[in-house]
Amino acid sequence: MPTLDWIGKAAVVKHHKEVPYRLLEPVPELCHGEDSGNLIVQGDNLHALKALLPRYAGKVKCIYIDPPYNTGSEGWVYNDNVNSPEIRQWLGDVVGKEAEDLSRHDKWLCMMYPRLALLRSFLKDDGVIFISMDDFEIHNLRLLMNEIFGNQNFIAQLVWDKTRKNDARLFSVGHEYLLVYAKSLTTLRRLKTIWREQKPGAAEIVEEWKRLKETHGDDFESIQGALRDWYKDLPKGHPSKKLSRYKWVDANGPWRDRDISWPGGGGPRYDVIHPVTQLPCKVPQAGWRFASEEVMNEQIHRGLVVFRNDHTQPPFRKAHLLPVLDELASEESGIDEVNGDDEQVGLQVMPSVIQKQAQVAVRTLRDIFGGKKVFENPKDHEVLARVIEYVTLEGDIILDSFAGSASTAHAVLEINRRTNKKRKFILVEMDAHIAETVTSERVKKVCIGYKTAKDKQVEGLGGSFQFCRLSEKPLFDLDGQIRADVRFPQLAEFVWFVETGSGFSNQTDTALLGIHEGRAVFLLYNGILKDHSIDG
Repeated sequence: MPTLDWIGKAAVVKHHKEVPYRLLEPVPELCHGEDSGNLIVQGDNLHALKALLPRYAGKVKCIYIDPPYNTGSEGWVYNDNVNSPEIRQWLGDVVGKEAEDLSRHDKWLCMMYPRLALLRSFLKDDGVIFISMDDFEIHNLRLLMNEIFGNQNFIAQLVWDKTRKNDARLFSVGHEYLLVYAKSLTTLRRLKTIWREQKPGAAEIVEEWKRLKETHGDDFESIQGALRDWYKDLPKGHPSKKLSRYKWVDANGPWRDRDISWPGGGGPRYDVIHPVTQLPCKVPQAGWRFASEEVMNEQIHRGLVVFRNDHTQPPFRKAHLLPVLDELASEESGIDEVNGDDEQVGLQVMPSVIQKQAQVAVRTLRDIFGGKKVFENPKDHEVLARVIEYVTLEGDIILDSFAGSASTAHAVLEINRRTNKKRKFILVEMDAHIAETVTSERVKKVCIGYKTAKDKQVEGLGGSFQFCRLSEKPLFDLDGQIRADVRFPQLAEFVWFVETGSGFSNQTDTALLGIHEGRAVFLLYNGILKDHSIDG
């Protein structure tokens, strides 16, 4: 496999292991609401990630980062180059004298490598990372990710089409990329992971079905009639009109008919008995969709197969707008691919090109801050919400270690509000001023609501977060001694992580921290046994 080499690489490939562990110190005046698991950390993201590792290693489902693009732009508030004072000092300390000879690309690679190496440790085995980047470093980033995550875990390089430059001399390059890697693509395949998003217009149909169900109860015939009238009354061009074939209703919601034959032909042939005539139904020319009579009978038992008036025509399958169990191709169907099935339900695969104008995110951020320009080039929280929801479920943790304007947190809060389910976010922002006046302030405003520059009131999404800084002193001093003021829970997180390699989330006031793979882990420290000691 091709690998990258650059000046300073030898000094940084293992540097993340040398970064000392620090403690998270809450800042009450910058926190908002109760401790809900949402967290904003201010500090160098390399040190912040190392501080978070004992608690969150192996627990994060989705990482999104928007690192510096390294275009050379240094004139705006959130520098996209690697020449910030913090990074220059870090390069000098870590790389040494060689740092004086580093090119712009060398510096960027030195900065990114240890941070990506640490980020990988946070992901669950079925976790995913998204990285925003443009043409300046995408080629280097791809090779870097292949080296750290493994080229076998590459999933996609999405294109985010954001703008058109009419004054371009040759081509209008208005897109960026979202590079997507799995922690373990093998695990995703073993779990038979299928990512889907709702088709445009599907959510509105489901809401109308729920409303009609409240009125008509289980009178599905009345619901069907009302739903068909609703389709007719929709304005031309409404996205739900394209889904008007979902005109039947049962206990699982709106559904439409779909083919019951084997894709591509050559499918199995066996008798399916018509429930009225008690004769075998006509077998589709391509064979039955399901590999065996047992699977077919299970589908019939679930009410997912509809018979025609007699046996002279094959039955058909139901395709619910929101698929119920077994409506997508599965191991039991005998088909490895799901292509084609999604087209007949209310779900779709996300395309590799995302189109959303960049100015929308700029206007949104200005509205949140009353018309003030507080941050250059914020990411669109609606696009982030789309990709985050695509790969996560309720209770999942989303991490962003280049937080900037907090678009990621906004996205998570919006998903939570819309779905009435709880995902959690962790943000890390290096710049103290941005962290306090932009990152945390945006999240707070989004939680409680805000007024735009035009005096329009925007309702809050709800939610809360804790704000922390990093301790000035690390957990261990230069002699390897534990700092005197460390509390038992803080040390417990570290000990558990070192012993197990996983994050510690147990709440315990005993010496037994837990059992991992059949092995008990104890921490005897600071009077936990209620014994008498000088410090305990």
